[in-house]
Amino acid sequence: MKKKRPHKWKNEQPIYRQLMDEVIAGILDRSYQEGQMLPSVRQLAEAYEVNPLTAAKVYRELAREGLVEARRGEGVIVRASVRDGLMRRERTKFIKEEWPALCARLARMEVDLKWLLATASDWQ
Repeated sequence: MKKKRPHKWKNEQPIYRQLMDEVIAGILDRSYQEGQMLPSVRQLAEAYEVNPLTAAKVYRELAREGLVEARRGEGVIVRASVRDGLMRRERTKFIKEEWPALCARLARMEVDLKWLLATASDWQ
């Protein structure tokens, strides 16, 4: 597994939680397919330049949440049918936590939402 980009960890949240979010993002964007083996603990730790104990904690927490399954002697796989549930969870989280702050910021900057949506296709 190659590191996707240089990573800067934020101080507001534990590194293991930020790394969990990275793995979850990989499931959502299909970098990690359902039923697919995830990188080993050592590979994940090297890719993100973290302690292997941190990477192991990430996999334990993801297993506790029912997103991955540890198979003795094989590794960790993404459980079947988790992407749809994750997508619902992430959308709900966005609408409740991020959208209100984003709308407030747009209002402060006097950015018209209709204009923003109309021009969004130019950025992709």
